[in-house]
Amino acid sequence: MPRVSEEHLERRRAQILDAARACFIRKGFHETSMQDIFAESGLSAGAVYRYFKSKTEIIEALASGTIGSLAVYVAAVLEEDPVPTLDDAVGRLTEQIVTMVGPGENLRLAPQAWALAMYDEQFGTYVRDRMTAVRTLWIAYVGRLRDAGMVPPDTDCTAAGKALFAMLPGFVLQYLLVGDVTPDDFRRGLRSLAASTTLTPNPA
Repeated sequence: MPRVSEEHLERRRAQILDAARACFIRKGFHETSMQDIFAESGLSAGAVYRYFKSKTEIIEALASGTIGSLAVYVAAVLEEDPVPTLDDAVGRLTEQIVTMVGPGENLRLAPQAWALAMYDEQFGTYVRDRMTAVRTLWIAYVGRLRDAGMVPPDTDCTAAGKALFAMLPGFVLQYLLVGDVTPDDFRRGLRSLAASTTLTPNPA
């Protein structure tokens, strides 16, 4: 009997993930059961469990693909030579996020994944490790801005990188939950702050 091809196995795995994504977007992580995923995929319980031992493993697989693809794009932008301006980097990254939170896209699940990470220790470690890796890209980016003379030489690159990293999850939350924010809003907001002295501490 011929062995099942890798291509067939990958198609079946993708079929399960597509079904799970549809269920999670429609019902949420908590309300979706494995039985829902079996029904959505049209596969038996045995067929699904051959690839994933639990619902959490399916969530991890979806999160891994999303975080990985976003991290690759973030790195591609922030590590460009010459170093891109913050206005350009944030504009391009938020535009990419808009494409990744569209109907049926994995990034729509991000707020649910963040909530799950708060109380599921194993998944929380997984998410923190990957978020920290992306945040490290921002810290290194600020260092490049400093070296290029685009921010003051005494800039605290770690603190600034942490602050900049927080913008992207904030954009995702506003885009999904409030619905009135655009990449152009972020760019105009940054330009306004850059032209203002409101963030500069008063001299002692």
